[in-house]
Amino acid sequence: MNLNGKIVWLTGASSGIGEALVKALAKEGAKLVLSARREQELMAVADNAQLTTGNYLILPLDLADQSNFEAKKNEVIAKFGRIDVVINNGGISQRSLAKDTSLDADRKLMEVNYFGTVGLSKVVLPHMIAQKDGMLVSISSAVGKFGSPWRSGYSASKHALHGFFDSLRAEVYNDNVRALIVCPGFIQTNVSKNALTGTGEKLGTMDTATENGLTADDCANQIVAAIKAEKEEVVIGGAKEKFGVFMKRHFPAIFSNMIRKMAVR
Repeated sequence: MNLNGKIVWLTGASSGIGEALVKALAKEGAKLVLSARREQELMAVADNAQLTTGNYLILPLDLADQSNFEAKKNEVIAKFGRIDVVINNGGISQRSLAKDTSLDADRKLMEVNYFGTVGLSKVVLPHMIAQKDGMLVSISSAVGKFGSPWRSGYSASKHALHGFFDSLRAEVYNDNVRALIVCPGFIQTNVSKNALTGTGEKLGTMDTATENGLTADDCANQIVAAIKAEKEEVVIGGAKEKFGVFMKRHFPAIFSNMIRKMAVR
């Protein structure tokens, strides 16, 4: 896929991987729709990326509130005439043991990470089918491939994305709509600071593993490369995360013993 001139709608664009994706996609010549809850932060991201007037749209969006998704889609089409790629990057993580996590916190993780992503994708899907072209990109996680301590609800929400988009990919193949699932490992962002505790409050601290992860720019560049190559799934991270995915698939009993002892915070 040549991204030059493509209309790319990106959620979670105000920081972290999303902010890095704005810069990487702008270099490819894409026209960008930037969504997150905080409009001022989106404007700062657009300024920092030196986006040019007419080539981007600031579109505040709360993934936990699907009531205006259809109206937001219509705003994008009114501005650019079409939508070529949706990158479902917005989401929240978790740092709490399952036994200490309220069901309300589990529901919030699922509402944002799964239903927010699926809801926005379903709103855009008829448009992509009608134009016989499009790509839905979902930012899952390495723990969407295997479960990890301290992330039971988060991992569950990401596992659910794999089931949905693997099914959807097969259904819309003949409509020329593609689905890419991205599985980042530890990336240097504020994801752990914003992660939910068992009570649903923000953790507020940085994990050592996250602090030592890949840079957000490196992650974004690999995501863009996967989009251009029209891949179906890609794991992005260090050797530890990729080794974990390999072991879970081929040697699950050994991996089960490993994950109990690994430093995941």
